[in-house]
Amino acid sequence: MMKKSNFKNLLAFFYFYLHAELTKRDLNVILTKNTNLVKKSVKKMPKYYSEKEKEYIKKRLKEEAAALIGQYGIRHTTVDEIVRRACVPKGTFYLFYESKELLIFEVLLEQHDFVDSQIIESLAKLKGKKVTATELTKTIFDFFKLAFEIPVLKLINTEEVELLMRKLPEKVVAEHFGNDTDMVEKIFSIISAKKSFNPKVISASFHAIYFACLHKKEIGEENFDEALKTLIYGVVSQIV
Repeated sequence: MMKKSNFKNLLAFFYFYLHAELTKRDLNVILTKNTNLVKKSVKKMPKYYSEKEKEYIKKRLKEEAAALIGQYGIRHTTVDEIVRRACVPKGTFYLFYESKELLIFEVLLEQHDFVDSQIIESLAKLKGKKVTATELTKTIFDFFKLAFEIPVLKLINTEEVELLMRKLPEKVVAEHFGNDTDMVEKIFSIISAKKSFNPKVISASFHAIYFACLHKKEIGEENFDEALKTLIYGVVSQIV
């Protein structure tokens, strides 16, 4: 006959055996469930964008940003509205741009580069010819007018430009002004500049004229065009 103590030991053995089996079974269930969850999560993770997809997404973001700036200005253009119109997840936006301001600046630079290319194309026709300050003033004046007819630039005012500049990294702004100086040198290398000039000073002068254009209403629209021509003439007469 089994002793009482041995019987208790046997019961204890079966208890721990069954408990261990149940624990192991439960653990397997938990691991299986978690594995399936991980697999599902991996399937839901966004894939890497191809170069073609990246190009398309950036194009759509810039298109919608430009349209919104043209309608509402910089201040009232939001990331939420840009991604909604572009049908792009908000998280994806930040894979391409760290901030709204960097996207807007890129949009403005594209318009800026378009105007610059038009100026160079126009001046290229004058290469080899003697260009007077009056002729050059008219050419540059026409392109200042063109710039402010572009919807993206039309609604921008001084306050918005200053706000944008404050929120941009200093390095980005400095690089832009450096590129403008290079453009001035390129423009005036096309024509016969008779006098030596400092490209940085000329570039800064045109920036000053640009900011003056943002105050068209305050200056007075009636005499604005003639005032603009006078400012441009004052700069180009230092060169040709």
